[in-house]
Amino acid sequence: MNLFAEAFAWLFSPERLEGQYALPVLLGQHLFYTVVSVLIAAAIAVPAGWAIGHTGRGREAAVAISGAARAVPSFGLMVLLVLLMGVLRVPEAATITFVLLAIPSLLAGAYTGLEAIDRRVIDAARATGMTQWQVFWKVEVPLGLPLLVGGLRSATLQVIATVTIAAYVNLGGLGWPIIQGIPLRRFDQVLGGAILVAVVALIADLLLALAQRLAVPAGIRVAKPGTSARTARRATASASTASA
Repeated sequence: MNLFAEAFAWLFSPERLEGQYALPVLLGQHLFYTVVSVLIAAAIAVPAGWAIGHTGRGREAAVAISGAARAVPSFGLMVLLVLLMGVLRVPEAATITFVLLAIPSLLAGAYTGLEAIDRRVIDAARATGMTQWQVFWKVEVPLGLPLLVGGLRSATLQVIATVTIAAYVNLGGLGWPIIQGIPLRRFDQVLGGAILVAVVALIADLLLALAQRLAVPAGIRVAKPGTSARTARRATASASTASA
């Protein structure tokens, strides 16, 4: 308990708000790398996942690539990229590492969201005369959005946790107190940094959990208790086609 008290004392010390390594500065760096990496990963993975889910082609390759990307150790990959790209491109090397980490969850969320839709819903939309593009944007994307947001949620939490290693190559972030405190045996500082990372991850998780809940189409959210998910999805699709 004394260590936790010391950690909170370190966190709320006025010194933590001053200098190059002030906590607000480190927090800003941490969030910057997280947001940039997730956005780049989303720009790559979401269109690819939607294409796989819509056409039904390439799923095996996507699963294989995602599995391989998950198996690569992030710390080792970052150090390797720094060595290959040079010390002048450390930010780019770290960003590539975090992007590769985020892609599998986003890719899986994108294509499983479309694959989970009852095929009868798609057939009903086509039967009303909707084009392939209309089926995709008005039926598949809205119904697949909750799983996509779930993938975004998973990817964001993974990146938030992993950005702590950016401090090892002198890029700052909330991992800096941890990396600096270990050799100095400043365990209050190490625990304080870990608490900050955990708090940021929890806040992000709560916000994305809310976004995932709101991403569920209104017709499914208001479905009566006992109504199956498939029936609710069919009702939502029918409402969409009627308004088209």
